Amino acid sequence: MAAKDRRRLALLPEPLKNWFLDAIDPIADGLIRLGLSPNRITTLSIVVLIASGAGFATGWLRPGAALLLFSGFLDLLDGKVARRTGTTSKFGAFYDSSMDRLGEGALFTGIGIFYIRSVMQSGAERLPVLGLGLCFAAVTGAFLVSYTRARAEGLGLECKVGMAQRAERIIFLGAPVLFFGAGPGGWLLLGILIWLAVVSWITVVQRIEHVYRITRGLDATAGRRPPPTPPAVADAALKGR
Repeated sequence: MAAKDRRRLALLPEPLKNWFLDAIDPIADGLIRLGLSPNRITTLSIVVLIASGAGFATGWLRPGAALLLFSGFLDLLDGKVARRTGTTSKFGAFYDSSMDRLGEGALFTGIGIFYIRSVMQSGAERLPVLGLGLCFAAVTGAFLVSYTRARAEGLGLECKVGMAQRAERIIFLGAPVLFFGAGPGGWLLLGILIWLAVVSWITVVQRIEHVYRITRGLDATAGRRPPPTPPAVADAALKGR
């Protein structure tokens, strides 16, 4: 499958993403006029995301979901502000990626605590324990989605393919919970966690397959090159000239 075809598997269409990014340009310009640097916006985004995790942990699901969506909005703005002001930097990219992982850890920890508290309050065990296990599966998948891209880019390879990148995970978790909470008997939130875990792991597989296809071609090309001449052999050849 070509790279372009794999991109079509993304849950949010690229035209919709591009339209939204263009629509928030005035907001980015406003933040620039306020003198907010990209790293400060990143920090604010993570503080909001940690607060979202706290909201889920204490059972305030709708406020937690609203904060989750707001944090994702801020996460888009930090990169846009950096590009529009020409202040992109290697540290900024590193800081943004690292803080995203911190925030996701806090978010899924909060959801896990919500299920633990459900056990203590209701005495029921099956659903909360399942929810806690799904939290682990979802956060592990989310971390691997990010890690596979970072590791590939560390090798000089482009790896933005996959059906569930960070924006999709935030929207498809935050929006339903904002409107419906955990759903009847908590099954809506549980279903979202199942979905997040599945699509995150599918994305991991997609990225592994993508990098495999690229590196297989590169490795095959490298294998056809003549091996480097050992220094001792090269010196002997020079002396024999």
